[in-house]
Parts: sequence; C-alpha cells; structure tokens
Amino acid sequence: MGNAGFAVLCFVAITACTNSERDFSEASVAGLHDQLQRGELSSAELVEWYIERIERIDHAGPRLNSIIEINPDALSIARSLDAEWKTSGPRGPLHGIPVVLKANIDTADQMYTSAGSLALAEHAPPTDAYVVKRLRDAGVVILGKSNLSEWANMRSSRSSSGWSSLGGQTRNPYDTARSPCGSSSGSAVAVAANLTVVAIGTETDGSIVCPAGVNGIVGIKPTLGLVSRSGIVPIAHSQDTAGPMARSVRDAAMLLTAMTGVDADDPATADAEVHHDYSSNLTADGLRETRIGVLRSYYGAGSNPQIEAILEAGIETLRAHGADVTDNIKHETIGMRDAEFEVLLYEFRADLNDYLERSSAPIKSLGDLIAYNDAHAGTVMPIFGQDIFRQADQKGPLTDAPYLKALANSQLLARSAIDKAMKQHRLDALLAPTNGPAWMIDHVNGDNFSVGSSSLAAISGYPSVTVPAGHVAGLPVGLSFIGKPWNEKQLIEIGYSFEQATRARRAPDF
Repeated sequence: MGNAGFAVLCFVAITACTNSERDFSEASVAGLHDQLQRGELSSAELVEWYIERIERIDHAGPRLNSIIEINPDALSIARSLDAEWKTSGPRGPLHGIPVVLKANIDTADQMYTSAGSLALAEHAPPTDAYVVKRLRDAGVVILGKSNLSEWANMRSSRSSSGWSSLGGQTRNPYDTARSPCGSSSGSAVAVAANLTVVAIGTETDGSIVCPAGVNGIVGIKPTLGLVSRSGIVPIAHSQDTAGPMARSVRDAAMLLTAMTGVDADDPATADAEVHHDYSSNLTADGLRETRIGVLRSYYGAGSNPQIEAILEAGIETLRAHGADVTDNIKHETIGMRDAEFEVLLYEFRADLNDYLERSSAPIKSLGDLIAYNDAHAGTVMPIFGQDIFRQADQKGPLTDAPYLKALANSQLLARSAIDKAMKQHRLDALLAPTNGPAWMIDHVNGDNFSVGSSSLAAISGYPSVTVPAGHVAGLPVGLSFIGKPWNEKQLIEIGYSFEQATRARRAPDF
C-alpha cells in the first residue's frame, strides 16, 4: 500500500469535527493534563485535533510525510480513557496523552509494524512490544506510527534519511527541501511540527539524537537495557534502544519514566529502574556545582564556525549557571567506527532473522528479504539499493572470531574514552554538538552528514540527552550531554537546567 495513501485510509473513517478555535501547538504534557483534570478538555478532543492537523499539515500543506499510519482505534481508546478518568481517576501523568511510535515497534492491534518496507506492509505482530505494554498501562493513546529511514538506514550506504518504500520521504519542517535526519525521522518531525504531544524513536547510532537535534526537539538515548528491546525490529542488540522524543526535557523525562521496566524477554533490562521518576526534582539551577567536559574531537569538528559558535555559547551558559566546565577533553578512538560497522553487520543478520521468525513476519530471513527487494526493485529500490544487506548476509554466526574481536574492541574504545575522561576530570557529563544544520535531501548521492557526536554513547551503551541549543540560518542545532551508565536522572537534570537557561526551541512556521 502506497505511502501517504496508507495513512489517509486509516484516518478518513475516524476523523470527527474539530474545534478549529483550539490550538494545542507547543502544549506540554503537564499543561494538557491540567486541562483534562479541570474538565476543559477530553482526550478524544485532543486526538481529534491532532488527526485533523496531521491531515492538514503532514499529508497536505507542507506535506511533511512524518506519519505513516494513524491508529484506527485512537478515538475509541481516547473515549475509553476519558470514561475511566471520570469513574476512577487518571492512571498517571500520561493518561489520555497521544503518543506516536516509530513504525519498527510492534503493536498487536490494527496497525502494522513495517520498518518502512513494502516487504512488511501488512506485518501484524501477535503481541505488543514490551515498551508498548508499558505505555498502554500508563494510559497513553497510541495515535499512530511514524515514518522512518527504511530498515533504520541499514539497507544501503547511499540511503536518504527519512525515506522508505512504504512511507516515501519525510521532510524537515524548518525547510522541506532539507533532511530530517534518520532513522527516527518521522517521530522527530511529528513532535517538532506539533502533530503529536510526544513520540518514541529508536537508536543504534544517532537515530534518536540526530533527528531530535536537526528538528529542534529533545531526544533521550538511554543506557542500553533501561528500555526493553523486545518487539522492536532490530539492527544490533549491543547498541539498539528505544527512547523518548519531545519538545521539552520534562516531557521526555515523563515518557522515559513510563517506558522503563524489567522485561523477562530482554535480560539486558534486569537492572532497569521500574519506579524511577525521571521528571521529579527538575529545577532551573540544576547546573550548579556540576562538572562538565567539552569534547572537541567530534565528527566534523571545526568544519562549521557557526556550530562552534553555538557550542561556545552553550559553554558560557553552563558556566554562567554554576557549572565547572573543563574544555577540550582528549580521548582515543582510532578504529572504533570500523569495528562498530563489523559488529552491526554480524548482529543485524542474526538479530533480524530471529525477529522475523519470532514475530510471524511474512518474510522469514534477511536472505528472503534481499530476494524480495530484487524481485520488486522498481517500487522498493527506486533511489538506492541494498549493498549493506548483502554485506550483512555474508556474515557468519555470532561465535565468529572477527565478530567477537570487533565487539570487544569497539566497546572497549568507546567505554574507555568516556570512563577515563569522567574519572580523570571528575565529570558529571560530557558535552558536544549533536548535529550540524540539516542538509539538502539528495536522492542521487544520499545523506551528507556534516557534524555528529553520537558514536561514543551509542557504542558504549551509555546515555545521551540532546537539547535544542541554537540555529544556523533558521535550522536547529542541538547540544548533547553524555554520561555514565544508568545516570539518566542527572543528565536529564542538567539538560533541563540548560533548556531553561537558553529557551532555544523555536516552533517551525506553519
């Protein structure tokens, strides 16, 4: 089923009349909850407003193309939650709040888990992903699923971020000729353009923080194991994680609180903090007496003086609000990225084959997927091929010596770089630019990443929080705070205080 038409079919039958005088743009979770509490708003009304806005802005108007599918049950779920509130009160702070999921996250309902691929256009998993169960228990309304870079940018070395054969090209809301970054592009654009309150993305290396930074929102890449990986189309189990995306640090923290939990099907979650409230005790003076180190050797360092200016302004803000900043932290990571790619190739083949088998997908293996794409090349591969798929399919089992060596080397280099810097300088966090300004969408040459700092946190499995920090020619740029494992709470407090001091987010102009 073709891109935007797929979503149109889903919401035509359920969209009701919306009060055009009401505007929930830039609304926070807490602000909406206050209106729900006072009876000034219902969850059903909120869902109707977002569906109308998606139709008007995402699939018409600027045609951002961020939502691949609207949940046909969204209104009925919202009405049920409204009735529940009246009889027994809210389940918690997210009761009745619309959330969009990246389309690689399983839901056992009338929506599909496609990973953006026509090969899985009608893939209906039998069970919810664990993170979806957690969200449903918290009382959210799953509004729909977002477009993504097909197979999370793992199909081709010439892929275009935000493009999928099922969903088409997602576009940056600050300039629709420019990239939304990937692979959680649809989730980021939906939040940035006020098509949902909050969203869930997934990351292997940069796929939460880059689209968050490029689209002027907050993204949290958690410690590996804080959020369950079960029921999510994988790339690599040693780096994959889901995480929240929101317009504010507080909203992202509230969503993270609801997502975490110990999942029996994911042993990495054994130490996950189920009852930790990441949104508690957030204060404007959270930078006071913190120690933050600046990474100057990020990817693309020095390539854009305007990015350097945003970094310098961020450093001055940190110092002005009580942080002790150590500049130019040194670290050694030669060979880390090459080793990482070897790991991703091995784990992608093994993990995807396992997922396809467990989820009763119509495609049973990476080899079958390659064959499907070859047979349907005109619709599946009109702008780029599947060279990474072919490389991955040539890899052996996860007992192979080259894989084990690459895994040990990549993790050692990433973790040592962070651990040594944190210990030597007694740091609470590391700081680096998240991204450069969004590049032009180019279906001939593919992506043109200019600045990035995601790999240390991604490969180590450590947490990272990106916060809007400034603009280059009107295009958002974020700064990332990278920390110790399981230290999301402090990173969020630092990010919140920085956000309050800078107020750098600007909504796109619609």
